[in-house]
Amino acid sequence: MALASTDKVVLGCIAFGIFWVLAVFPSVPFMPVGRTAGSLLGAMLMVLFRVMTPEQAYAAVDLPILGLLFGTMVVSIFLERADMFKYLGSALAWRSRGSKDLLFRVCLVSAVASALFTNDTCCVVLTEFILKLARQNNLPPQPFLLALASSSNIGSSATPIGNPQNLVIAVQSGITFGQFLVGVFPAMIVGVAANTAILLCFFWRYLAVPEKDHEGGAAAGPEVVADDEVTSHRFTPARMSHASSANGGLDADCLSEPMRRSDSLNRAENLSMRSRSYNSEGDIQVAIRSMRASSMSQEMVEVSTVGDRRDDGVGPRKITRTTSHQRSVIIEDAPEGGTNGVDGEKGKDGGEVKEKRWKVLVWKTAVYLTTLGMLVALLMGLNMSWSAITAALVLLALDFTDAQACLEKVSYSLLIFFCGMFITVDGFNRTGIPNTLWELVEPYSRINSAKGIALLAVVILVLSNVASNVPTVLLLGSRVAASAAAISPAAEKKAWLILAFVSTVAGNLTLLGSAANLIVCEQARRAQFHGYNLTFWSHLRFGVPSTIVVTAIGLLIVVSY
Repeated sequence: MALASTDKVVLGCIAFGIFWVLAVFPSVPFMPVGRTAGSLLGAMLMVLFRVMTPEQAYAAVDLPILGLLFGTMVVSIFLERADMFKYLGSALAWRSRGSKDLLFRVCLVSAVASALFTNDTCCVVLTEFILKLARQNNLPPQPFLLALASSSNIGSSATPIGNPQNLVIAVQSGITFGQFLVGVFPAMIVGVAANTAILLCFFWRYLAVPEKDHEGGAAAGPEVVADDEVTSHRFTPARMSHASSANGGLDADCLSEPMRRSDSLNRAENLSMRSRSYNSEGDIQVAIRSMRASSMSQEMVEVSTVGDRRDDGVGPRKITRTTSHQRSVIIEDAPEGGTNGVDGEKGKDGGEVKEKRWKVLVWKTAVYLTTLGMLVALLMGLNMSWSAITAALVLLALDFTDAQACLEKVSYSLLIFFCGMFITVDGFNRTGIPNTLWELVEPYSRINSAKGIALLAVVILVLSNVASNVPTVLLLGSRVAASAAAISPAAEKKAWLILAFVSTVAGNLTLLGSAANLIVCEQARRAQFHGYNLTFWSHLRFGVPSTIVVTAIGLLIVVSY
C-alpha cells in the first residue's frame, strides 16, 4: 500500500499522535481526559480530518472481539462473587513453608489464574491479599508484587482469553483455543519457571532476612506508604469501587442469598460501642426474623449480633450490618431474660439458615460448572465470542435477580476504548505509514531464520512498550501473518503465536508496559494498612533481564511448535 496524499498523512499522524499521548499518558496536564476519551478523540479526528469515512469507521469496529471481551468480563464477575479468587488466595497461604515457597506459589497461582480469568482480573483481586501475607510474615512486599505482575503477564499469554491482545489475535487469525493453548502453553510454563528463578536470584537475601533487618538500608526498595495516607478501595474484575469488604469476596448488590455471621469484634468496635460478640443460635434467629419482616433480605450479606451492656440497664440489642450501604441498623431489642423468646422457633429458623446455605452452595456449583462448560466449548473449537456471551447469559439467568447490578460492574469504558482504538488504528493504517515502515523491516524479519525471528521480537518488544501491546498487534498482526504466509501456512500460524507471546511478555519490560503492572502498583499504593509504593525504577531493574530471558527461552519453544 502506497502512502496516501500528503494532507491525509499529516492529519492522520496528528490524530494518531493525540491518541497515543492520551493512551500512554492519560493524565497529561493539557488534557487529562483519560484513555477512553483519548481513543474516542482519535477516532473522531480520523473522520473529521477525512482520513476515513464514517462508514469505514463503523466497519473498523471488531464486534467479535468486543463480544468476547464482554463475555469474559461477566464470567469473571460471577467467579469473584462465587469466591473463586478467595479460594486462590487461600491456596497461597495454605501450609506455606517459608518466603521462597510463598514466592513460588504467587508465581504459579497468578500465572494459572491469569490464563483463565485474564491478567488484569488476577492482579485486581490478589494484590491486597499478597500484601497482607507479606506483612504478616514480616517479608518485603516488593518481590511478591513483582512476582504477581510479571507472572500474570506471562501466564496470560497461554490462552486467547488471557489478555486483550490475545483476543484480537485469536479472532483475526482464526486459531482455535486448543491450538493456541498447545502452541504457547509450554513456553508459558518454562517462562514462569525462569521468571521465578530470576526473582529468587534478585531477592534471595531479602527473602532470607526479615524485613525489619534491612528496611532502613539503601537497598531496601520502595518506601512504605503510611496508613493515614492511603485510601481503602475494593476492586472488582472490571472497575474500582469505593466499598470495603472484609473478605474481598461477594458484592452485596449482586448476590442477595449468602448470609454470613461475623467472627470478629472489629466490626462492632467501628460503631464506637462498648460491646462483645454473641454467637448464640438464638441471637442469629432474631436477626434473621427481623430482616425478613423488614424486607431487607435482598441486600443483607452479613448478620452480626452485638450485646450492648450499657450502664442505664437497657438490654442487649441486635445489630444487622448491610455492606451495600456500609452502615449498621438496630433492628430489634432482645428480651432482658435472654433467648427464651426465640427458642420456640429455633428449629424453623435453623432450617431456613440451612436452606439458604444449600442454595448458595448450589449457586456456586452452577457458576463453576458454567465456566467449565465455556472452557470446554472453547477447547472444542466453537466460536469464542458466542461461547463467552452464552456463558455470561446463562450465569445471569441462573442468578434469579435483576441483572442490572452485575452488568453495572462491566467495564464499559474499556469496551468504548477498544472501539475508538479500532477506528484510530485503522485510520492510521490508511495513511500508508505503517505499511511503508514494515516494507523496510520485513525482508530482515522473516521467521524462517534465527536473525529474522530475533529482529521481529525486538520490533514487537519496542512497539509494545512505546505504543502499547494491543495497538502493536493491530498494526503488525496482518503484516506479520502475510509475510509468514508466503513461507507456508504453518509458518503463518507460528507467526501469530510469536506475536501473541512476545507482545504479552513485553509488558514486563517497564512498569508502563502493561495494564496489569499499573493495577498492581496503584492498588498496592492505596491498600489500607498495607500500602506500598512500587516505583518505576525498581520494576525496571527486574523487568529488563526478566523480559529478555523469558522472551528468548519462550521463542525457542514457540518456534519449535
